Amino acid sequence: MPEKFKNKYRIASHRKPGWDYSSNGMYFITLVTQHRVCNLGEIIVANIPFVQLSDFGKIVDAQWHNSFDIRNELFLDQYIIMPNHLHAIVVINNNESTTVDENDMDDDLHDAETHGRASLPSQTRTFHRSPKSISSFLAGFKSAVNSKIDDYIDEYDLNIPKYNRNNHFFQPNYHDHIIRNEKSYQNISAYIINNPAKWKGDKFYTK
Repeated sequence: MPEKFKNKYRIASHRKPGWDYSSNGMYFITLVTQHRVCNLGEIIVANIPFVQLSDFGKIVDAQWHNSFDIRNELFLDQYIIMPNHLHAIVVINNNESTTVDENDMDDDLHDAETHGRASLPSQTRTFHRSPKSISSFLAGFKSAVNSKIDDYIDEYDLNIPKYNRNNHFFQPNYHDHIIRNEKSYQNISAYIINNPAKWKGDKFYTK
């Protein structure tokens, strides 16, 4: 694991009810485009397959980096933008002095392709989004993407619907996984890096 992230993540149960998603932690995040439309780019087959971003993909990439530039508590580790989804390891570190007792590390490992689904809150429950939580960060990112892509649609007078709360660019929900230990981190990091080479076998694959 990169040195700057050592001893800066909190071990917790996977998508545990009541878990504070603004707490220090390392998270595997997946965002998927609405209807899994492949509008972020295409896989270029080469010795090492890679993603050639579309104009929409470049907007998403720019806003993704900007989201970290404007938030001191967030750090971006590994990430990839695929034709219809984005994978990333995101670190929340509100306190640089935070440490973790390695004896408390949970040995329960999850396959890198298993994502915890962030479900919508119950309608009987009042929803509060913490100001520095994963959900707050992603909501801000998605809003910025909608706005910038709408500007692009206007600039080039594209004959497609604009994006808003009723027409999302990304699916409203997202997938997340709390990274528990070094081995889990290494598995997920390798999965992200190798994603373009395994595109046709990906669960989100669409022609």
